[in-house]
Amino acid sequence: MNKINLKSAATLREPAELVAHGLAPATDLADLEKVAARYAVAVTPDFAALIDPSDPDDPIARQFIPSVAELVTEPRENPDPIGDHAHSPVAGIVHRYPDRVLFKLVHVCAVYCRFCFRREMVGPGKATALSQAAYRCAIDYIRAHKEIWEVILTGGDPLMLSPRRLAEIMVDLAAIDHVRIIRIHTRVPVADPARITPETISALKVKGATTWVALHANHVRELTGKARAACADIIDAGIPMVSQSVLLRGVNDDAATLEALMRGFVECRIKPYYLHHGDLAPGTSHLRTTLEHGQQLMRALRGRVSGLCQPDYVIDIPGGYGKAPVGPNYLSQADSSSQVNSFSREGEQTPETRYRVVDYCGDVHLYPPKS
Repeated sequence: MNKINLKSAATLREPAELVAHGLAPATDLADLEKVAARYAVAVTPDFAALIDPSDPDDPIARQFIPSVAELVTEPRENPDPIGDHAHSPVAGIVHRYPDRVLFKLVHVCAVYCRFCFRREMVGPGKATALSQAAYRCAIDYIRAHKEIWEVILTGGDPLMLSPRRLAEIMVDLAAIDHVRIIRIHTRVPVADPARITPETISALKVKGATTWVALHANHVRELTGKARAACADIIDAGIPMVSQSVLLRGVNDDAATLEALMRGFVECRIKPYYLHHGDLAPGTSHLRTTLEHGQQLMRALRGRVSGLCQPDYVIDIPGGYGKAPVGPNYLSQADSSSQVNSFSREGEQTPETRYRVVDYCGDVHLYPPKS
């Protein structure tokens, strides 16, 4: 493992710094500078310390160390791959589903993932946060739309805000009668767990609404002792947590790695929630798997771990049409050769087509349509 001194190290933001710390080869510097000119780079000391420079396939490095492959954009890739802009009535708000909105408060993160679907919208050179006028307009929009039950704070990473500012936002949202749930999407507890202070946790708790925190992590090595302690502090304060992960080639695209990650979440009292198929963001094709492979992994996971460890495998439909579950289907109608006779309630014999149900071992069983 590398020898970065975490007590004195700062977040690495330049390709030259990555090379100096042994996290990228010097021969790649010119190409990495081209990548960094287009997409933000940031690797926190906590994540840098997890990378094994001797392993060319290190799963942490693949998530955060830039690659020349990012300069290749496929025709089907899109700067707004899930259609945020199509559902943004005012700055900072994405209102795709009737009962909830995304509230994009900031455009900075503790770390910048190489697969980020908002990579064209975050990082240096972009506005760091909503202006005060845009913020008030967004709050007014939420207040005017009484169907909004849940507000999801995202960005960027909302936990990059100061505890004081975060507390102000939470109070503003909780003061809206119809907003009952405030969900925070974040990577901070794993990327920079020292930011999860008592002041931050206090800011998350607010009268009038229930807070949930969704943690983004993709490999069990991200769940370090410090990260687990940060999550425990959040949960011990009465704030429930769920997980979201992205299925990534070379990071977590095998059953054993996914199993370890989902077990790690549950051991931390974090309920696995979403496993996202990689979005069609520019320069990310080298990190995407196929949908068929994802379905195979979900089928394998079903037989390996308990129901507590099962996330929903979902895809965001390009164009802004929302998420759809795309896991394997275990139920289908049996073909005509499987038809049997059964008796209706009146005792009259009627033909009946049964269902085929596949168990976790892959064996097929027939099940009647009326139980």
